[in-house]
Amino acid sequence: MVPMTRVVAQGTFDLLHPGHVHYLENAATYGDELHAIVARRPNVTHKPAPILCAEQRRDMVAALGAVDEAHLGHPEDVFVPIERLGPDVIVLGFDQHHDEGDIAEALAERGIDCRVERASARDPRYEDELLSSGDIVDRIVERRGPDRDGDCGDRG
Repeated sequence: MVPMTRVVAQGTFDLLHPGHVHYLENAATYGDELHAIVARRPNVTHKPAPILCAEQRRDMVAALGAVDEAHLGHPEDVFVPIERLGPDVIVLGFDQHHDEGDIAEALAERGIDCRVERASARDPRYEDELLSSGDIVDRIVERRGPDRDGDCGDRG
C-alpha cells in the first residue's frame, strides 16, 4: 500500500474569497489529503482581527471541495495542530507573511519532519475582482461609508 501524502495549509480565511480558494486548491496538488488549519483570533497578530468567528471560518473552509478536513488552530501554540496532524508538506499562501526558512527551522526544532512549500499566486480573472479580505473590507467601507464605530460620523 502506497502511503498517502498529507498536506497542511493554514490561514485566517476571513471573508472567504477567490484567493483563498486558489490557495487551498493549489495546496491540494502537493499531496493526497489536504487539512486546513484556521487561525484563532488571538494568533492573528499581523493584521486586523478577523471579522468572522473561528468556527464559522472553519465551516466555510471545510465546505470547499479541495479540503479534506478543516481544523481550528490552537489558541496559544500554532504548531500543536501540525504536531497532531503529522503532515508531509506544509503549503504557505502566496502572500502570507511567514518565511519558509523560519517555519522549516521551527518544525525541525520540534522534531516535525516535513517540507515547506509556497503556493502560487492567483491573478485576477475579472475586472474589479478582489483577492484579499482587507481589500473586501476597504471596498465595503468605501461603498457604504467610513463610519465604523456607529457614532453616525459625529466626531465632536
